[in-house]
Amino acid sequence: MTAIPAVDSSNTDQFRSWDGAGGAFWAERAERFDQGIAGYHGELVKAAGLRRDSVVLDIGCGSGQVTRDAARIASEGSALGVDLSSPLLELARTLAAKDQLANATFVQADAQVHDFGESRFDVAVSRHGTMFFGDHQAAFANIARALKPGGRFVQLTWQALDRNEGIRTFRTIASGGRELPPPPPGAPSPFSLSDPGRVRRLLGGAGFTDVSMTGLTVPMYYGRDVDDAFDFVAHQFASAFGQLDGESRARALDTLKADLAAHLTDRGVLYSAAHWLIHARRA
Repeated sequence: MTAIPAVDSSNTDQFRSWDGAGGAFWAERAERFDQGIAGYHGELVKAAGLRRDSVVLDIGCGSGQVTRDAARIASEGSALGVDLSSPLLELARTLAAKDQLANATFVQADAQVHDFGESRFDVAVSRHGTMFFGDHQAAFANIARALKPGGRFVQLTWQALDRNEGIRTFRTIASGGRELPPPPPGAPSPFSLSDPGRVRRLLGGAGFTDVSMTGLTVPMYYGRDVDDAFDFVAHQFASAFGQLDGESRARALDTLKADLAAHLTDRGVLYSAAHWLIHARRA
């Protein structure tokens, strides 16, 4: 029986979701997620500045695409991926074994409190993984301890909700057309690290220096055609659609399909999006 990892109380809800139905959803659709942010992935890996002998920590590794790419580059080093989700980690291990990446390993852990050892890693990376910590200050301090002095910490996070057309649109449609307020600042959500001032304060307070934030605007891919995108988005927002009465839900799903059709291009269904590429160094 797999031991339950130590999880900080501020991350308990995230653990329940990612180790349960939420993690299963993304494990089933891991390829779609990788396709969706393909325009950002290469920028993140390049910014990490990996060498052949780098020792790399991938935080919130999910199905492990970043971990595997890091392991390929750091062929004489290693890459450790950590995540709360056992379904995603099972897939990550399978894919790494398929690619014969013996230097890629995966651990179920809460990176906010897990003991990584001190000054162990050259680089820490995270693709959409750090926005969900319950206590960012504690999490970033723990990551700083794990990095060697001068070690790099590179993250890809979302910019504000109003700059991300897809999520903003789908939230509104799934709520029956109501404009929902953005999540509270700092609460675990895709947008908790969207404010540059807050990010700089958190990283500075955790022992990082030379913090820089580069804005990236690349469309997000949601499917090869309308039906494909509809299946993905309707399932992703199923909980919100499920709170509507039958008539309202049917109307909302029709609205979703029409909106997806309006965003169909020769490259699939695309919505505008904006991210931050955050770079910092351990002091």
